[in-house]
Amino acid sequence: MAPTFRKPLLMWPCPRGMDDDVALRYRNTILIDDDQKIHHGNFLIHPDGNWSLSNGDEDVQQDIDGSTRLLSRTFQNWHTHLAMQLNARDFSDGYPLKEWLEKAIFPTEERISVEMVKAGSYAGAAELIRTGSSFCADMYFYPATTAAILDDAGLRGLVGGPVSDWALPSHPDAGSALNELDGLLTNNDSDSRINYAIATHSIYLCTQETLEQARDLAEKHDAVCHIHVSETRKEVADCKTENGLYPFEYLDSIDFLRPGTICAHSSWVKKSEYAMMAERGVKAVHCPSSNMKLACGGTMSWSAVKEAGIDLRIGTDGGGSSGNGLDMRAETKLASLVQRHDHWDPTMLPAKEVFAIATKGSKDWAAWNLDDIRMRPLGASSNRHLSNLIFSGADCLDMVVDGRILRRDGKTFSIDENKAIDELDEAVSVYYDGLE
Repeated sequence: MAPTFRKPLLMWPCPRGMDDDVALRYRNTILIDDDQKIHHGNFLIHPDGNWSLSNGDEDVQQDIDGSTRLLSRTFQNWHTHLAMQLNARDFSDGYPLKEWLEKAIFPTEERISVEMVKAGSYAGAAELIRTGSSFCADMYFYPATTAAILDDAGLRGLVGGPVSDWALPSHPDAGSALNELDGLLTNNDSDSRINYAIATHSIYLCTQETLEQARDLAEKHDAVCHIHVSETRKEVADCKTENGLYPFEYLDSIDFLRPGTICAHSSWVKKSEYAMMAERGVKAVHCPSSNMKLACGGTMSWSAVKEAGIDLRIGTDGGGSSGNGLDMRAETKLASLVQRHDHWDPTMLPAKEVFAIATKGSKDWAAWNLDDIRMRPLGASSNRHLSNLIFSGADCLDMVVDGRILRRDGKTFSIDENKAIDELDEAVSVYYDGLE
């Protein structure tokens, strides 16, 4: 039976009996608002995610000296495979994509278990919190396990159950995966932190019939499909050869593209396809570190995406295929730099713009350490905060999600990081046995 997720809870780490509707105060601090404007002063962070100025005399849950903190919205990771922390920092560095899949990923995933997914997801959730991300759009085996981990950790998630006609250790076939999702999707609730999606792997691992069944299921439950698409030249060429259409043209021909469909990578895309994506209201997810590490040879074109009016998001991909982790600060930096490099244009995706994309839709807050040497100098007018955060990085001191403090003063409360390390190491010792 799928877990039933709680409605948002107000869980400040404070004594019982206090008013849960009372805000958290940060004094003498710096806050970046939803329009990337910088404010200096005393602020209230309310349990519903809103903020306001503080007069200094309000009843608050906690009163925090913010003089060494920068408050901002949290990062949102729109494409990842959380449990692939099992493959992060892995032995397959230097493999091209096809070899990486066939020699490193598929052989290990054949032996994956619920307990391994639990260990990988737990470690992944810990890294999200530690690096300032409060949401991930995940796709991996045993989605109910990952969903429960994210829920217990206090995070938000759109958890995709995998659908594929090949390489499904959790299901004998695509039909059984879709049947499981038919049940899981009944748990979706717009007020919940955790919801499910349909993770159709790709056009090369899903038949047309499977894609159409996934489409119909999404329509039945008003759910979201999540798919890898146009990641490599080979994928694009094979689709054109087999179907006479490019990938997005093919997906559109079977009415797969719906508002909110998550299209990960979207690297090898024609201008006409970008226009189609915008018209259908899909989300295109830029995953620069994965594309570069696996040398897929193409990168999403921000100028074309912006011109078309597509809803662009950023994701890390899984820890094994990315730059070995789930740090959205690093991913956001790469998203900016690779666009400038590819287009010979240093004005593209400045800090404010790329940060807006990376935090779009966030209702939560992170507090970054201004005493981190990477955040200095602040500039004569104290105006370098976003540039320093994006291009240099900083430690996440606090994280507040849905009225709950998940991290405070550099310590995570909702996850035991030492336990996550031990369980991950134990799982990997079995996972890699005979392969490393």
